[in-house]
Amino acid sequence: MDCWSSSVPLDDEFEKLVIRMNPPRVTVDSTSSRTATLIKVDSANKRGSLLEVVQVLTDMNLIVRRAYISSDGEWFMDVFHVTNQNGEKCLQEDAADRIQQSLGPRARSFRSLRSSVGVQAAAEHTAIELTGRDRPGLLSEVFAVLADLKCNVVAAEVWTHNSRMASVVYITDEERGLSIDNPDRLAKIKQLLLYVLKGDIDKKSANTAVSVGSTHKERRLHQLMYADRDYDIYDGDYEPTSDRSKLLVTVDDCIDKGYTVVNLRCPDRPKLLFDTVCTLTDMQYVVYHGTVIAEGPEACQEYYIRHVDGCPISSEAERQRVIHCLEAAIRRRSSEGIKLELCGDDRIGLLSDVTRIFRENGLSVNRAEVTTRGSQAMNVFYVTDVSGNEVKSETIEAVRKEIGLTILRVKDDVCSKSPSQESGKFSFCDLFRSGSEKFLYNLGLMKSCS
Repeated sequence: MDCWSSSVPLDDEFEKLVIRMNPPRVTVDSTSSRTATLIKVDSANKRGSLLEVVQVLTDMNLIVRRAYISSDGEWFMDVFHVTNQNGEKCLQEDAADRIQQSLGPRARSFRSLRSSVGVQAAAEHTAIELTGRDRPGLLSEVFAVLADLKCNVVAAEVWTHNSRMASVVYITDEERGLSIDNPDRLAKIKQLLLYVLKGDIDKKSANTAVSVGSTHKERRLHQLMYADRDYDIYDGDYEPTSDRSKLLVTVDDCIDKGYTVVNLRCPDRPKLLFDTVCTLTDMQYVVYHGTVIAEGPEACQEYYIRHVDGCPISSEAERQRVIHCLEAAIRRRSSEGIKLELCGDDRIGLLSDVTRIFRENGLSVNRAEVTTRGSQAMNVFYVTDVSGNEVKSETIEAVRKEIGLTILRVKDDVCSKSPSQESGKFSFCDLFRSGSEKFLYNLGLMKSCS
């Protein structure tokens, strides 16, 4: 029997036609719940729809307290209970429009997202993507090289996990304030940064390369870390037993319905849903049904998934890989160490000077978020000592005095604190199961998988 295989461009055009015939419907309901705003999404189903919606909610700084997901068939139907960062109802009137735009026919196709690593020129800035082995002082060296090359860093995000580092850095030309598009200059930037990343111990896996195409910054960081295999577990890895006990990921079979069931429980934090959905999507899995409960210190997520080829997970090796990748995705954004917030007038070489002072005082940067708003620099650093331990208060004060007491402040990161251990046998996931019981029963999933 002959088999017909459609091309990707034809698939894209068919998807656009279906979306035009069945445009997405998004409703925002602030009256049904006393504590949250309900965002309901009905749309023609296409690959990546769930991630696109979650990505919009994340970019709007909304916290998902509950979510009910169903996309088994030709239609995508989700309900999200969201609040703002302060736990209040969402008052952003453009939420529905932004979600509809992300799902509409003019939205960027899921298949067009490139997964290469490198230097990418945009209209206002040039994006540099870096991966390599983490070490004390690495970030200081990267910013020093960029300052020496007359590059101004306007934004950046840096993640470290399992002795690996990934970063996306946005730069402009120091004199013109515009993106850098000269091929020879970009090649020199790439060469010198690669030299820094390799150091003396990372001759093979450090990477910078020229890239075309773009994607969401935080999703790109997940892709970079995943490509760098930061999820690999070796004997003697740094993660302590107490850390593992706070995070539980299980992957089981749902044979009657032909799904694989992923259950996840860990301390809640902002963007947790984005991190898990992003990872499953980039690993080529499709979420057909799901329930998310994150109304307390602990978050519980349950997904019914299949691979994009329609098959559930069939081997123990694949099962363990999914577990390790989800664990890595959650830990990449963990906020270990003391949170330092730098707010002040932006200037050329500011990051180079600040990170140099960190290095000279024995501080190691585990995660960093760099932003520029107008003439103001607004940067956040999570720091430990070079051994990964908490920094002594006198060291922090010495660093603050050198940089400026009014510029660099110590901030409490409420979301990174671990919840207190509950006594007795009560489990928040018991509430998760009872709360989603009716939902799963209506899908015909609860009886075979409970």
